[in-house]
Amino acid sequence: MRRWLGLLLGLWLLGGAALADDGFEDVPFDYGLQEILITAAGDVTLGGNMRDNPASNFYMETLEAAEGNLGWFFQNVRDIFSQDDMTLVNFEGTLTNATQHIGNTFCFRAPPEHVQALTLGSVEAVALENNHVMDFLEAGYADTVAALESQGIVYASEEHMGVYEVGGARIALLAYQTFDDYPRLFEKVPQDVAAAKAEYDLVIVSFHWGAEKDYAPNENQVKLARSTVDAGADLVLGHHSHRVNPIERYKGVYIVYSLGNCSFSGNTQPDDMDTFLFQQKFQLQNGELTRGAFRIIPCSISSVTAASGQRSGKNDLAVTPFAPESEAAQRVIDTMLSNDGGLEYAVAHYPTEWMEW
Repeated sequence: MRRWLGLLLGLWLLGGAALADDGFEDVPFDYGLQEILITAAGDVTLGGNMRDNPASNFYMETLEAAEGNLGWFFQNVRDIFSQDDMTLVNFEGTLTNATQHIGNTFCFRAPPEHVQALTLGSVEAVALENNHVMDFLEAGYADTVAALESQGIVYASEEHMGVYEVGGARIALLAYQTFDDYPRLFEKVPQDVAAAKAEYDLVIVSFHWGAEKDYAPNENQVKLARSTVDAGADLVLGHHSHRVNPIERYKGVYIVYSLGNCSFSGNTQPDDMDTFLFQQKFQLQNGELTRGAFRIIPCSISSVTAASGQRSGKNDLAVTPFAPESEAAQRVIDTMLSNDGGLEYAVAHYPTEWMEW
């Protein structure tokens, strides 16, 4: 992580203060150019389904096969995550030892100490607004928040705006789940975003929305996403469908309708294990933000299928990039392109390498 930028900024500020005390004319101080690199990934579910048969725990079986190495899950993307300024995922599950749960078909739970899987993977922030964060009721949610905070991982929910600072930049993270709640959110989200934009340099909004296995957003998603941008959001990220969705560029802001899965223990062998990482660069200079280039990194949610290039197979929970220029990598891109017909501002090209600003 490039946190050394904060030290440089501090030195610049001290230099600026010294000059101001010299009696020379007070002129605007140039704080220099700061580049910010954001990585976003989809649904991360650590833990087994503890509702019906806790003894049959696919997650723990995978971890045991990895000899208890909590770094297993992100080991093949850690180099990518560690070279950015912030990695943000949707954390869909709980970190708790609580046993009382709600009536979901699936109730996911991992021990609180397994939060280290995120830190070992260089994940700095999570969206914590989805349909599984309350699987183990208020106690499970409180334990999850405590586990995240113990490792310095920033979280965002509707009731809690996350704030992440890198160098001199302050990033606001907002998160919402939309199920049967669009009328309220059409009004609330733009208000929240506008308030955040007035105080922070960069505003990123995450939505848990849409229907499972959908490859494209519905009308409500599109309407909410664009109103979020109109209110001042700099990046919109979506998840829940467990499938990749197209990306729009609306008023210069990217709307990533669904990032698909990431390290996902909710299914031993999903019928579509393709996914991608989304990266975007921003520049901040003298308080002015410029939104820059993006790229995607096509992946599989399993190292097994990443190696074979297959769309489905054994899920070993180790999210892994496909080989560059491979048929499998192109398949991810083709899926997104083939499902963008109803989107007026859909991007026409999905670069896997950085392009010029």
